[in-house]
Amino acid sequence: MPTILNIETSTSVCSVALTSEGAVLEHFEEFQGKNHATVLSGFIKGCLDHLRRHEMKLDAVAVSIGPGSYTGLRIGLSEAKGLAYALDVPLIGVDTLKIMSVNVMFNHDVAPDALFAPMIDARRMEVYTAIYDLALNTLVEPTPLILEPDSYAKWLERGEVLFFGDGSDKARGLFTSPNAHFIPDVNPLAVDMLPLSDQAFRAGRFLDLAYSTPTYLKEFQATKPKRLF
Repeated sequence: MPTILNIETSTSVCSVALTSEGAVLEHFEEFQGKNHATVLSGFIKGCLDHLRRHEMKLDAVAVSIGPGSYTGLRIGLSEAKGLAYALDVPLIGVDTLKIMSVNVMFNHDVAPDALFAPMIDARRMEVYTAIYDLALNTLVEPTPLILEPDSYAKWLERGEVLFFGDGSDKARGLFTSPNAHFIPDVNPLAVDMLPLSDQAFRAGRFLDLAYSTPTYLKEFQATKPKRLF
């Protein structure tokens, strides 16, 4: 399996993880917020130092591509592009909402038919969300949404839906279905990128170093969110 440097900066949390052979070899996390530009380079250096000490070769750099904050994603993608170019390794883009779903999948008891509904806060009653099944198949593509009482009625009628992420607090008072379950304190973290970046590497899904851009919440807020469910 490939050795990958994973970078996650899409929210207030900044994290970096070095992964190989299905394991996390080194990782760093900062939960204080607004410090990405200060701590990211040091986190990356710590992982590269681990590579040198163990005489390992890096196969790829992976970075979260949103949705997320403009500043955080810009800092992360810039660092990732520069590193991939300098080391002549491919760049992998990983969806932030799937990273959050991996976190829940491996840290909580999840029923086989449960659905994941990650939410990233935008403004007022707006979130950026998606729906995945346990295999992380996409049932609803990442999309902006104005939260309303019946926003997820179709899915809640089918069974258990797990809501999590910093946008899910706004939904707690809206969804009264017994099938709605809320999981607190779920952040996108680099350690949870491992299965997603590995899969992308094996499939050869790489970003263009010159033209790749992330999904900024600013772009989402400039358009009218949809009501899809």
